Amino acid sequence: MALEGRLRDVENRLEQACSRSGRRREDVRIIAVTKYVSTATAEAVVREGVTHIGENRWPDAKAKWEALKGQAVFHYIGSLQTNKVKDVIGKFDYVHSLDRASLAEAIHKRAQTLGVSVPCLLQVNVSGEQSKHGLEPGAVKSFLEELRRFDRINPIGLMTMAPYESEPEETRPVFRALRQLKDELNASSALDEPLTELSMGMSNDFEVAVEEGATWVRLGTVLVGKEEIEEG
Repeated sequence: MALEGRLRDVENRLEQACSRSGRRREDVRIIAVTKYVSTATAEAVVREGVTHIGENRWPDAKAKWEALKGQAVFHYIGSLQTNKVKDVIGKFDYVHSLDRASLAEAIHKRAQTLGVSVPCLLQVNVSGEQSKHGLEPGAVKSFLEELRRFDRINPIGLMTMAPYESEPEETRPVFRALRQLKDELNASSALDEPLTELSMGMSNDFEVAVEEGATWVRLGTVLVGKEEIEEG
């Protein structure tokens, strides 16, 4: 299926998921995950009106960022090493994977140097899988309180990755738990401003994530496909 067809299919499925859960379609935004496709495909995605681009690594993102600078909003969605912060902050508009104090400090210092503020989502390992990065749910509140000393970091929400399930419905408890955690944190005294964003749901399970409150869905294969690419 061509890009236009995949986008129509995704839009239809999003609208149905919003309808089932009593949500407005405009409250859910698509991040096109372009790490497995070429710059040309990323440019085509933006031309089709999907202007939020997600990447996991700066070397893979560099050509796309240079081609789409000013046309797209870039989201850093992969695990971020502290020594790579200098490549990411100032180029990516959002960081979805803040999960430790050392990373927060590195982001803050780089943002201070550049004179910017960085909207960040805290990555939470809801499923408890060893292979996944992120804070334990019980550690999020104290981490948010710790972030108050970094005035260049703006915590706006939470991110998680559910385990891959052949039946997407089985991911529901993970997404529901993240939404409940956001609600609990917003009702607590850990925050100066409420968390508004939930980054959850990927190609296999995004409809369930939307039904449970996702505001950003990170869509790769189902939207942009997958290519053998040779760049950089």
